[in-house]
Amino acid sequence: MSLETVALQKLSIGYKTKRGTHKVADGMNATIRSGELTCLLGENGVGKSTLLRTLSGFQPMLGGNVAIKGRPLKAMTQREIARTVSVVLTERLDVQHMTVSELVALGRSPYTGFWGGLNDDDRQHVGEAIRQVGIEALADRLVATLSDGERQKAMIAKALAQQTPIILLDEPTAFLDYPSKVDMLLLLSRIAREQAKTIFLSTHDLELALQTADRLWLMTHQGIVIGTPRQLANDGTLQQFLARSDVRLDPKSLTIQLTTKQN
Repeated sequence: MSLETVALQKLSIGYKTKRGTHKVADGMNATIRSGELTCLLGENGVGKSTLLRTLSGFQPMLGGNVAIKGRPLKAMTQREIARTVSVVLTERLDVQHMTVSELVALGRSPYTGFWGGLNDDDRQHVGEAIRQVGIEALADRLVATLSDGERQKAMIAKALAQQTPIILLDEPTAFLDYPSKVDMLLLLSRIAREQAKTIFLSTHDLELALQTADRLWLMTHQGIVIGTPRQLANDGTLQQFLARSDVRLDPKSLTIQLTTKQN
């Protein structure tokens, strides 16, 4: 049974600039559920990354509240957040002399401290996380030698080793080729379903999100529209979101088709 694990309550998000505070979204009310893959969609600059950074505690909220498993995010310590929410960001890693196993082991830092040694239980969680994403053959490889897809899987393994009920990802498919994008979203969908994790990610891969997500958030400058891919296709929301007359969404197959061809 899925449960509401993240609740946005009249949430306002933004960031500070030299000219003051820039608000990118205001008064958001929404929930994210466990056991589901939820994809956040929206045009560049609409505030997707700002929302993810706010939900993870990296960036202060401007107003309202975020509740994590019923507790106000503002009331949680950094260690409590780290044991509840793991985050995979878009930035490429710049590590030269770290193996995949060592990277994944960093996910245990909320329990050991940054310089803490691993005990047998920690090592078991690291090995299990590596197996869950299918990168056993990469365990002793240097992270710097990995492909983009392999590196993203290693980062997801690190998040799994962190043993958090909630995983937030900022465009995890951004640097991947198409087969790797498919593999990544199918992997995240499986993890959400089999482990009852709450997985919330931003993406520009609309068609893949339609095929894999349990729920979509469509973020615009006017607010957020939420529903299953089928619901948002049938009521015309997704077609309106595409905002192009030469691109059509087929609500039956949940695929996107061009209505004109170039000669």
